Amino acid sequence: MPAFTFTARDTGGRTQRGMQSAASAVVLASELRSRGWLVLDIQIAAETGVGLTESLNPRGWLPVRSVDVELALQQLAVMLRSGLTLLNALHTAAEHSDRLKLQRILRRVMVRIEEGSSFAEALAEHRVFNNLTVQLVRVGEQTGNLDVVIVRAVEAMERRRQLVQQVMTALTYPFIVLLAAIAVSLFMVLNVIPKLEIFIKALGRKLPPTTVFLMDVSAWFRVNGVGLLVVTGGALVALVVAINMPTLRGGLDRMLLRVPLIGRVLRVAGTALFSRALGILLRSGVTVLDALRTMESLGSNKHLSAVVARARQRVFAGGGLAEGLADPHGFMPMLGQMIAVGESSGRLDDVLDEVAKFYESQLAVLIRQLSALVEPAIIVFVGGVVGFVYITFFLTIYAAAGSSK
Repeated sequence: MPAFTFTARDTGGRTQRGMQSAASAVVLASELRSRGWLVLDIQIAAETGVGLTESLNPRGWLPVRSVDVELALQQLAVMLRSGLTLLNALHTAAEHSDRLKLQRILRRVMVRIEEGSSFAEALAEHRVFNNLTVQLVRVGEQTGNLDVVIVRAVEAMERRRQLVQQVMTALTYPFIVLLAAIAVSLFMVLNVIPKLEIFIKALGRKLPPTTVFLMDVSAWFRVNGVGLLVVTGGALVALVVAINMPTLRGGLDRMLLRVPLIGRVLRVAGTALFSRALGILLRSGVTVLDALRTMESLGSNKHLSAVVARARQRVFAGGGLAEGLADPHGFMPMLGQMIAVGESSGRLDDVLDEVAKFYESQLAVLIRQLSALVEPAIIVFVGGVVGFVYITFFLTIYAAAGSSK
């Protein structure tokens, strides 16, 4: 149970201060009033400081993952459906969380609710709960179906996490392999070739053209290596700055969507995420305008977010959502066509679910295609570089041996 510090006035008018464990601040206040005391203040002890043992616990340093939030929300939904109160459910979820940071967050949410805030307002104060979850919880509080919308929020978070993992897997593997290939190439050029050069110069023989080429490349890297590192580091810093600047980030994301194959993967993933999340919001009773406002901050690609923002403005002005989402380098074209059908039939949420299922399957296919294309290309590149160096080495040995006869 969480510990609370309290300040109260007893029946004799004396001020009483202390610390006591209780299921919640409400339970503690009821217990103090049962003694005839006037409760002046109750604060959760975790708010005043963190114990030394907890601060030294390595688990307290671990960040809160999406899967941790999903599990906590799933537990909340089950307990609410079983008849537990929201505060008791939050307390139980906090006690069973493996992440100490999430435990503290859930306890702060409990305190904010006890102070009079709504559940949605308390969640909105913490970045681990995205806007989609907060919006669904707000709707659930208004309709009385909190357990139902929490389950939908968990489903949306799970789908989003899976999509992000799929895209990251598709993009990260080629990137890592490419870095490995560059590292192997640099090792050959900076370590193997200089040693080979010393051996070759000692022979005093005419060198094959490939050997001369490798020696020139190695010499260039040794002379300009520091400058190249500085330029590369500066480019990386500029890229980080550009990513954190909204105007430049939008341009970078727009360019990324135009890259062959990779851009298509990102567009398909963005379309699947948008369709799934918007369908859940609409089915839960959120208006189209509020749902689009939530979707603006849900996606990671700023160009797609800008497309959603323009679509919301068009809908606000009385236009259709399908026309507002039209963009040659934005969402996939079928999304607008299917939304037009959904708007005409009045079943937009069902149509969006169908679109999400279609593009989620398409994303899996694209990722397999990307892996099938990238892996052989990387193998050929790495094998070509290493093979070229070794062939050059043996040609040099052969030339030296032939000349010595």
